[in-house]
Amino acid sequence: MEYIPRKLDVASVLKRKSCFLFGPRQSGKSSLIRATLQDAHVFDLLSGDTYRRLAAHPGYIAEVCVDDRPVVIDEIQKLPSLLDEVHRLIEERQMRFLLTGSSARKLRRGGVNLLGGRARMRHIHPFSASELGDEFDLRKALNVGLLPGIWFSDDPDDDLSSYISLYLEQEIMQEGATRNLPAFSRFLEVASLCSGAQINYQAISSDAQVPRSTVMEYFQILRDTLVATEVPVWRKGRSRKTVETAKFHLFDSGVTRRLQGRRSLEPGTAEYGRAFESWLLHEMRSFADTSRRDAEIAYWRTRTGLEVDFVIGTEAAVEAKTTRAAARSDLKGLKAIAEEATFRRRILVCDEPRRRIVDGIEILPWREFIGELWSGAVF
Repeated sequence: MEYIPRKLDVASVLKRKSCFLFGPRQSGKSSLIRATLQDAHVFDLLSGDTYRRLAAHPGYIAEVCVDDRPVVIDEIQKLPSLLDEVHRLIEERQMRFLLTGSSARKLRRGGVNLLGGRARMRHIHPFSASELGDEFDLRKALNVGLLPGIWFSDDPDDDLSSYISLYLEQEIMQEGATRNLPAFSRFLEVASLCSGAQINYQAISSDAQVPRSTVMEYFQILRDTLVATEVPVWRKGRSRKTVETAKFHLFDSGVTRRLQGRRSLEPGTAEYGRAFESWLLHEMRSFADTSRRDAEIAYWRTRTGLEVDFVIGTEAAVEAKTTRAAARSDLKGLKAIAEEATFRRRILVCDEPRRRIVDGIEILPWREFIGELWSGAVF
């Protein structure tokens, strides 16, 4: 598989301090390590032998790593107790660690040593359009997703099915996140159909045939295993009352489509439009995490139905549409939100061929928006 250089520079971080690196399974953590930390000591806790050795004798790390090369411990959530030894070695020998994981669930439980600020936190996401450059294809991205192994696959659907099975087996069953895997599998399918929408716990409970309290627990599992994110409601407007419920998005449109059981997403459909919105969120979160921008991404929806897909502080209000010819009706939310606060930019991202401005609202082709986003011109 071809290696695509990533925007995230963990090597520079490690020159100064140890680092936690979190990202969904198969988002490219191992490839990034192989490409940029070729001299590091690597301990992969997915290896049974390595896991058993370090579980029995954490001091093995100190015995093996006697030089000043950085140390990588892959999938640290598999053995959280190892963090006590990592802490000791940072303090006593000033060793530098890269601690990777695809789940923060076990690390967030009480009593786990998170190194007390001795390590920075970074996140890696599936490919961004900026990383893929000329190889990026929007329709492909919305259908097969942006996980590196899937992007280059000769059979994406088969590999997406395997990915979902691996997620259920290794992230859910082996970590003991839930004892009822069939119920969680039903929930996951139902939840995928709601990706990009407001969360309705009661409706999902009914469709998945599990109690509402269990649905809420399952959503927390999705957040902890980094396959879903919530977009909160923006409530800083001057006058209009907003809805109360957050939206949630699964992390990858290919995984979402496969969970939904759809053969493909076609332009002009509601499903394609929702996937486009989720992809823009992925790009903005990837940029924010890579560039260390402290920006909360929210959405705005009034009780009368006015809506803007993304609000980033007072920097930008962004609406996503797949249309090739934006109409004035597509601008209603962006017009209304200008009465609630002053934004540096109001942007409609769409599939039009050229940029234009209508009533102070920028209508941007999605490629231009991505270019401006990654140059830091959006927020």
